[in-house]
Amino acid sequence: MGENLQVTGMEWRDAEKEFTDPAIERTTLARMFEDSAERHQNRPAQQYKGGVYGRSLTETALPAAPDGEFRSISYATMRDIVRNLAAGFRDLGVEADDRIGIFADTRMEWAQTDFALLAAGAVVTTVYRSSSVSQVEYLLGDPEATGVVVENENLLERVFEAEDALDLEFIVVMDSLSREYDRDDLYTLGEVHDRGETVFDADEYESWIDARELDDLATLIYTSGTTGKPKGVRLTHWNFRSNVNQCYRRFGPRPDKEVPVVDQHSKTVSFLPLAHVFERTAGHFMMFAAGATVAYAESPDTLQDDFRAVRPTTGTSVPRVYERIYDAIRSQADESDLKRRIFEWATDVGKAYHEVDSPGVGLRAQKLLADKLVFDQVKDGLGGNIEFFISGGGSLSADLCALYHGMGLPILEGYGLTETSPVISVNPPEAPEIGTIGYPVVDEKVKVDDSVVGEQFSDAAGEVGELLVKGPNVTDGYWNKPEETEQAFTEDGWFRTGDIVEIRPDGYIAFRERAKELLVLSTGKNVAPGPIEDAFAASDIVEQCLVMGDGRKFVSALIVPNVEEVRERAAREGLSLPDDDRELCRDDTVYEWVEAEVERINQRFESYERIKQFRLVPIEFTEDNDLLTPTMKKKRRNILDRFADDIDAIYVD
Repeated sequence: MGENLQVTGMEWRDAEKEFTDPAIERTTLARMFEDSAERHQNRPAQQYKGGVYGRSLTETALPAAPDGEFRSISYATMRDIVRNLAAGFRDLGVEADDRIGIFADTRMEWAQTDFALLAAGAVVTTVYRSSSVSQVEYLLGDPEATGVVVENENLLERVFEAEDALDLEFIVVMDSLSREYDRDDLYTLGEVHDRGETVFDADEYESWIDARELDDLATLIYTSGTTGKPKGVRLTHWNFRSNVNQCYRRFGPRPDKEVPVVDQHSKTVSFLPLAHVFERTAGHFMMFAAGATVAYAESPDTLQDDFRAVRPTTGTSVPRVYERIYDAIRSQADESDLKRRIFEWATDVGKAYHEVDSPGVGLRAQKLLADKLVFDQVKDGLGGNIEFFISGGGSLSADLCALYHGMGLPILEGYGLTETSPVISVNPPEAPEIGTIGYPVVDEKVKVDDSVVGEQFSDAAGEVGELLVKGPNVTDGYWNKPEETEQAFTEDGWFRTGDIVEIRPDGYIAFRERAKELLVLSTGKNVAPGPIEDAFAASDIVEQCLVMGDGRKFVSALIVPNVEEVRERAAREGLSLPDDDRELCRDDTVYEWVEAEVERINQRFESYERIKQFRLVPIEFTEDNDLLTPTMKKKRRNILDRFADDIDAIYVD
């Protein structure tokens, strides 16, 4: 198996380098969109849902979609909107290199505004929808933004509260306004569109696009800030465009491919924050370069309904969402003992089928039955057309990834950073390796600095250390932070990712841990918490886990139980549990159930890596309580502070 894969691997690697396509060019992002819109003008570009927003664009520019239903617009229509918005922004005074903020949730208008501002020559600076007033002040003040496009009046109020510290020349609101505001610098997006439609001149518009160079700044994306204050990452048109090319070489319709691709027939549901680099590249720039259709979800909570309505072929997400989807699938299987046993049998069959080279007659028959009884229903629940998912923005559990592959819903895990636009590596559809973050994309140079790791990785087959990268997609540094920029690069120009990886002999990369998050026990042992936490991803009884132990004698954990599953198990066993979740976390039976799961997971790790003690906590880590970033990464410092008493109790005991 290994030898055949290696030959096949060489073939697809060579094919990537040689692949040519109209979507692969050396152009700015605005030109990329214009070219794609010309090629695909009669194909659907976007789908938007009715009844979710009070869109100002649907007052004049577009028809409103029926409540709860999706309406499509073509590339030609999207291009007209982008052009008119660009002219409108120019008429408001936007000039080349002006920094303009977008402060909104992921939606159709975010994408249109992004391309319009880029065409007008502006630099887009992004603000997460969840940002507080002080964060808004920083994210618009640090880049000296002269304008901002906000989603609605709720976010408008936050801008009003922060504006004394800002120097804004205009504010644009995507939705209609419910009342009159006594201001002459406030507009709806619909008004900007109509203003631009009146003054639009095709030659002038082309001149704005032609004036931009590949090395011109396209955007500032502020790091999500799991530690420290966010830094504005400088990303040029070529940083993004080259990464689109790199990704399209891997996923595009190469003639050698016999696996699903991303092309003009692809359709995706976009719901991750466009303010973050992962969705901006994978679910936005690359999709529009390909001529694909992008539908916009109402929210992550409505994904099941949205997937069924849109019937996407692919999707990008972070590990936490895949965990939630699997939890929902499993909870449906838990409706009865028979359903649960069938589901467990089917997942075992699926994994076995995926892992063998040539499944025999018996295994093929079992797989057909598993498809009919379980997996076809799972696929139908996701719209019925999913060909593959892409995962990024965090470490995905290998067990969970294998389960998805076994169900016929392959997840191709990748890796990248805001500073790399973001994709450094991703698993190829024709040769995925579960448990890795894939193979480097074309023109990406990688190596490791092994001086930052100790002996705990001495048994690895490949090279282990901090991943260093070079490539056309790598930033030249941080906005107004020369010292941080200098620290981010080696003397010979390699970017320091801050992540510990293993570069395997076959060239695939396996993620080990964030260098800053390695736990150094008082015994001198180094422990990577990520793999231990990821091991609980497919657990039915553990919802979340945070592993601790830095400076301590042993590893411990804070565990959020899956309260719904705990209560269902108790009902099945005829047990009574406290109604209050806090009391439930103190219940001896619940503790024993979780303890058994911890012991099961512990068997995978060395003795010094095993969780010796844990505490159950009743509060889920979320973005709303500031324990997760907008991209669903744990804010470790915030969690440790929030549960300091529980942690003290662990180590005092």
